[in-house]
Amino acid sequence: MGDGAPAPPLTPLRSPSRLGDTGTNILHDLESRAQQARTQVREQRDKLRARNDAINARSGRNLSFAIFFGVVLGALLISSLIFIKQLFIPFAVAMVIFATIELASAMRGAGRDVPRIPLVVAAVAIQPVAYYFDVVGQWLALLIGVFVVTVWRLVEASVSVDRPPRKAVWADFLAAALILIYVSYLGSFTVLLTSQEDGQWWVLGFLIIVVAVDVGAYVFGLNFGKHKLAPKISPGKTWEGFAGAGLTSVVVGILVSIFLLDQAWWFGLIMGPLLLITATAGDLTESMIKRDLKIKDMSSWLPGHGGFFDRIDSILPSGAMAFALYFWSADSTLW
Repeated sequence: MGDGAPAPPLTPLRSPSRLGDTGTNILHDLESRAQQARTQVREQRDKLRARNDAINARSGRNLSFAIFFGVVLGALLISSLIFIKQLFIPFAVAMVIFATIELASAMRGAGRDVPRIPLVVAAVAIQPVAYYFDVVGQWLALLIGVFVVTVWRLVEASVSVDRPPRKAVWADFLAAALILIYVSYLGSFTVLLTSQEDGQWWVLGFLIIVVAVDVGAYVFGLNFGKHKLAPKISPGKTWEGFAGAGLTSVVVGILVSIFLLDQAWWFGLIMGPLLLITATAGDLTESMIKRDLKIKDMSSWLPGHGGFFDRIDSILPSGAMAFALYFWSADSTLW
């Protein structure tokens, strides 16, 4: 470039004010987008919360807590059955203890002076006796337990300053015997089944079917339920839910029979509906008891589930049915 050539024009620098305006616009744009994102998140959260509240209102329980505690209990149960099946005994004992205390406390709240200490001791004793001494031990443990609870209540009443009427004492005894038979004795059939050869797989199988029945009844009842099954006993149950539970019991029963119990497919056609009947009967029986006692849940120990008795109501009679099906399939005898 020669000395006489004109110099190229210089690019004008942006003024500080224009730079400031550009930065401000960028910040405003970012803030606006962030605000929109926060608004969308809040709207979605509110929609999910409203939907969850609607489902909880229709189901009558907190599903989030129910699913969480259900998974925890299920994991403990499966672990005790698969790895060392003797570990199922303390698991069953814990469930029986809590369920017995819940029902006994509810009875006492209704005016029945049920002796909880001997009742819990007897309920606990039946479980390991059933595991190690089979049906004979199970029966003897039940009879001894009923005898001990009866004597305890009679002695307790005789030394009381305010002696209760004889009729009230016998009513207390009958209430205690009902708890012992319904919770501990029926519950011991599951322990008894676990003690048999490959019995742990039968316990796992019948529990899968019972849980599937409960889920099927809930899903079908929630979406299609219109006709009440037993409005005076359990207003939430519908015939549509029962039909869905029946369909679920057949499908899951066949799958469990083939892949878990090594039985013919048709065995599931029998096992599934039978467990549907016992599970529904257990559920309705507990509903009748709670209705008579004028309570909604046995306790609040399990958020989303109520109490332990609320969770095992359908399992108790189903364990006895599964035990009978086990021996029928094995073409064996109970003794």
